[in-house]
Amino acid sequence: MTVLMPYPELLSLVTGIFVDRGVPRDRAAIAAAALCHGDLTGVTSHGLVNLTRLYLPLLDEGRADPAADMVIQTDLGACVLADARRTLGLWSASQAMELACARASRHGIGMVSLRGATHIGCAGHHAARAAAHGMIGLVASNCGGQRIAPPPGGAAPMLGTNPLALACPAGDAHPFVLDMSTTVVPTGRVRAAAREGRAIPPGWLSTDDGAPVTDAAAFDRGDAHLLWLGGGPETGAYKGFGLGLLVEVLGALVPGAMLGALSSDGNRDDDIGVLTLAIAPELLRGGFAADATALFAAVRGWPARDPAAPVVYPGWHEGERAARFRAHGVPVPDEVCEVLHAVRERAAG
Repeated sequence: MTVLMPYPELLSLVTGIFVDRGVPRDRAAIAAAALCHGDLTGVTSHGLVNLTRLYLPLLDEGRADPAADMVIQTDLGACVLADARRTLGLWSASQAMELACARASRHGIGMVSLRGATHIGCAGHHAARAAAHGMIGLVASNCGGQRIAPPPGGAAPMLGTNPLALACPAGDAHPFVLDMSTTVVPTGRVRAAAREGRAIPPGWLSTDDGAPVTDAAAFDRGDAHLLWLGGGPETGAYKGFGLGLLVEVLGALVPGAMLGALSSDGNRDDDIGVLTLAIAPELLRGGFAADATALFAAVRGWPARDPAAPVVYPGWHEGERAARFRAHGVPVPDEVCEVLHAVRERAAG
């Protein structure tokens, strides 16, 4: 069963929980919006379920610092290197993108490269902040020292799920937002299936010897690992692995964050590296906004095999859900709702 919670009420509740942990209110509100984005858009594997599973433990264990601030270490105008200093990645990734947009408004392009970050949540949420400014936003984030998936032919995990996201305005329509892990699915979707007792499709997980695994719980037991986009070595896994390495280069090698292949632990997603890039095409030429509007209108108007299932682009369905949930309430599972209120009441007591 689910409870329909008004979006402002949900934001206020989650903001208060972060404030109770020592996060300044303005940052807590930004972090709450990033976390609630998952449930608002229907990507619940990256939403509220992670509050007590991931973000509060980061704060409680001291792996995230609620009061720290990002520090700019190198400033070249269009390019900035900053140390996130273990701030909540839900906040710091959004702030990095806002700074990238500010620089892009002057230089046509702005890049903010972060090291020392913590888990950023939905990469697409942070990329979409650029689209709200009429810009293109790119986010690449590695998983710090956490190793989840082995390279093709490898005997042990090397990299994390290494998400990559790009957002582009589409006029008055929902923005194009591509948000993807470079593994075939993110760990959140596997864990969601495990919580619900659902089998997963072959092709998500495999044993070390390559046998497909459909028991989602096998992942956290250590009996299976995630596969890369593209499938097995014979069917294109090097594409997904290559994209994972691309993210490792852009997100972590550039700022000097932890590299999965060089991690001494392999189990902790500490010292995450994040690239935020904003492009302001209207500074390069006139007509970009009109062309973008026309492009994505053409996609939506493309002939469909089934008229009842029209062609859309990444971000369209999520935008539709967000609009509907803002108007009518965000579906929150009963058990999650109870946990949210219990956490807030314990802090208040």
